[in-house]
Amino acid sequence: MQVEAGELLQKINFPSDLKKLKEEDLLQVCKELRQYIIDIVSVNGGHFAASLGVVELTVALHYVLNTPYDQLIWDVGHQAYGHKILTGRRDVFDTNRVLNGISGFPNRNESEYDTFGVGHSSTSISAALGMAVASHYKGEEDRQHVAVIGDGALTAGLAFEALNHAGIEKSNLLVILNDNCMSIDPNVGAMKEYLTSITTSKRYNRFRDDLAAVLSKISEVGPDALGIAKKLERGIKGSLLKNANLFESLNFRYFGPVDGHDVKKLAKTLEDLKHIPGPKLLHCVTVKGKGYALAEKDQTLWHAPGLFDKITGEIKKSVSDKPVAPKYQDVFGHTLVELAENNKKIMGITPAMPSGSSMNIMMKAMPTRAFDVGIAEQHAVTFSAGLATQGLLPFCNIYSSFMQRAYDQVIHDVALQNLNVVFCLDRAGVAGADGPTHHGAYDLAYMRCIPNMIVSAPMNEEELRNLMYTAQLENKGPFVIRYPRGAGVMPDWKRPFKEIEIGKGRKVSDGEEVAILSIGSIGNEAVKAIRVLNEEGIYPAHYDLRFVKPLDKELLHEVFRKYKKVITVEDGCLQGGMGSAVLEFMVDNGYQSHVVRLGIPDQIVEHGEQKELWNLCHYDAEAIAEQCRKLSTIRKTDSLVG
Repeated sequence: MQVEAGELLQKINFPSDLKKLKEEDLLQVCKELRQYIIDIVSVNGGHFAASLGVVELTVALHYVLNTPYDQLIWDVGHQAYGHKILTGRRDVFDTNRVLNGISGFPNRNESEYDTFGVGHSSTSISAALGMAVASHYKGEEDRQHVAVIGDGALTAGLAFEALNHAGIEKSNLLVILNDNCMSIDPNVGAMKEYLTSITTSKRYNRFRDDLAAVLSKISEVGPDALGIAKKLERGIKGSLLKNANLFESLNFRYFGPVDGHDVKKLAKTLEDLKHIPGPKLLHCVTVKGKGYALAEKDQTLWHAPGLFDKITGEIKKSVSDKPVAPKYQDVFGHTLVELAENNKKIMGITPAMPSGSSMNIMMKAMPTRAFDVGIAEQHAVTFSAGLATQGLLPFCNIYSSFMQRAYDQVIHDVALQNLNVVFCLDRAGVAGADGPTHHGAYDLAYMRCIPNMIVSAPMNEEELRNLMYTAQLENKGPFVIRYPRGAGVMPDWKRPFKEIEIGKGRKVSDGEEVAILSIGSIGNEAVKAIRVLNEEGIYPAHYDLRFVKPLDKELLHEVFRKYKKVITVEDGCLQGGMGSAVLEFMVDNGYQSHVVRLGIPDQIVEHGEQKELWNLCHYDAEAIAEQCRKLSTIRKTDSLVG
């Protein structure tokens, strides 16, 4: 479907074209940019509400800054669609998040305007400070460095570490706090309460406006008067608002709050801030989903709604006459509540992803036993460790790629103390259109090398339930259960619980000559491959390992005694993953077999649908079948002759 941009937007290929417009034209540009995002995302999908909320800010930034010389860093990047459209990618925006199309996040390989690649939160201030210090070192004192960070991302420790450092560097750095009280779900914690106290204080906001006018006059007198003006400004801020000096105590000049949807005032404010040296923070109040009423009303639902009718707002869902398998995350959410009803020790923890991980199901059913700790993966892990020391059983649910941020805590705070924490890693394997920042490629490798750790992956929804059930039966120490994004394979998934023996795999199907070893849901691709191969007279065996640590040694002895040709399949990195573990076992036990490992290769895998990426990386059903054909010398006709 061809979507036409508005009259002014059609003329803007780069920010240099935007600068040719009059300031009063910016209102129309914002209107057209917002409509273009709605038009494209409604038919192609993608993140939605975040970009609508920063349309005016995006336009003002590119109108005032000299990008890409001035460096603009977007935190997370959910909100960068308008930025992409204004920086040379308007006519390819319909390829957003599609295989071989543009990324859904800022990407340095895609455009010089994307100054820093992102996808995870809270990196912008650190990156911008590094750029600012580099510019100072190179004598580029006229260069601006702007980090746009949401109030949700500001809760992460990395953001505070960067603020702490930036305050002593005195670099030319502007932090724009995009305050909409949301990340994907509503924000939580003391920082949210603090920012709310600023935005709702009528006394402070009235005096702030009067003060701005007075200080503007005083600063015209000269440098001495300007110094007095700054002291006066800080004193009045501190006296009118409790803890108003939080940012200024870190040596940041604080400005705001300002209306993040007044593009003309934003442009004027940004122009003024360009001439103020040192670290500054501009507090912008915005509405996530601004300009699309339904998105403003339900910001979580419209964070990434999929395809929808832009007129009626009806979100389009696939319709099937056959029973539909649930998402793995929903199986996790409902099963956790079911287990917690019978085990009072169970607690639920998620770092700012209650809806994305389905922890919201337990938060609704048992609000005193489920915690959203904000965008703070490190804290989520160590908080879970603290709960475990007191005899409770935390189910710590974190996306696989986000768990990378808490790796030290997994080792130092959980594994070294052998604490009973169950890590449920959602989005394991390739994560689809979110791309390389979100692929859960490495968890099998980085978890299996840690002592005391149990590392498992269910092949289907029933096994996910049974692994969760097994993990809570008794103190088993650190226990990892990893599962993929999206729907499973079992419409009839809610079956009675069964305990799974730790480190015990299973034979899915017997066979001859070639054995396929799989772990996790990708094993269902092996099942598909075997169906095709059986029709060709090729009969490989199939084993589901279930656990990469501990390995099922009895099963592996059986495999290597019986089969001289083995294929390992995993939706994870080949280096250090399940296939590597199998090779280690083979060598350690003196076996000699031809082993072919299928999985994510040693390269960055870009975005695309999961099935497209399995195919691209050569471990889908087609690739598995092809490897079996290459290894197999036995055909049905051969066996009949024999």
